Amino acid sequence: MQSATNQTKAADEPWSVFHPMAPQDRIVVDQMRAVTEPNKGKLRGIAARAPFDAIMARVLAPDGVTFRRDAVGGIAGWWCEPTDAVPGAVILHAHGGWFNWGSSDAFRHLVGHISRSARARSFVPDYRLAPENPFPAALNDMNACYQGLVASGVKSIALTGDSAGGNLALVLLALIAAQSSAHRVAVAAVALSPVTDLAMEGPSWESRANADPYFVRDQAEELIRSYLDGRDPSDPAVSPLYGTLAGLPPIRVHVGDAEVLLDDSLRYAERAVAAGVDAKVDVWEGMPHGFLSGVGQLEASNQALGAIGTFLSMQFAGVRAGP
Repeated sequence: MQSATNQTKAADEPWSVFHPMAPQDRIVVDQMRAVTEPNKGKLRGIAARAPFDAIMARVLAPDGVTFRRDAVGGIAGWWCEPTDAVPGAVILHAHGGWFNWGSSDAFRHLVGHISRSARARSFVPDYRLAPENPFPAALNDMNACYQGLVASGVKSIALTGDSAGGNLALVLLALIAAQSSAHRVAVAAVALSPVTDLAMEGPSWESRANADPYFVRDQAEELIRSYLDGRDPSDPAVSPLYGTLAGLPPIRVHVGDAEVLLDDSLRYAERAVAAGVDAKVDVWEGMPHGFLSGVGQLEASNQALGAIGTFLSMQFAGVRAGP
């Protein structure tokens, strides 16, 4: 729980911060767009799994982090372990891929960078994917993994996730918050360009349609349908934007302003702050979806990663220090 002083400080700070693009990032982003835009909207169905994993596997491996296969709560995945990790703290990361794609193997380098920045071990589970395993399979697997960490004696867990994984992290956070004893173990969440509204009512689906180099609406609609399998897209169990947000631990969101999911981040953070949550969204000018994977090449990625590490380190340290 936050102290009264920390709650007041959070209330006085802006909940949305805009970061101008660094001049050197414009060159890198322009080069990236020249490669990706010809394929915009073409990743569809399960056939996209291999090329999507190949894209994510290009993330530079972090120094000072080792990786090992394991299973937690019966869910297989990868541990990312910095050599200087503090004891007792674990990051549970849900990978992205529109609920249909992605794997722990492809995302382990990205999560390894988060681990190294926060000086905490991370586990990336291979939750089940749609359409073979629609809702609630992925959420159940993430919850099983979380419960496995708790059962193993981990005292401080931060939930993180990118894109669809951000959705799973935020939905799971709300489930945990309803269980007071478990809530004390989940100390924070970080969501990277999360999908918070499967009803797709955010204005940025139109306002950023041209700017986004990756996704188009009918592509996302198809992927979302395969995950929902008839579920109401406004159900809080699948769209954290519509859930009860009061009582959640501190949350940080990072999103680019050149992506159709911009308003999924902005509207979620605004609702969380209105509910009294210590929440903040960092908006990065000109950055596309998943820009954190450009760590080592993009200054925005490096800065966002540093901010995430500082935030998570502070939350873990606060738990160790006690009330």
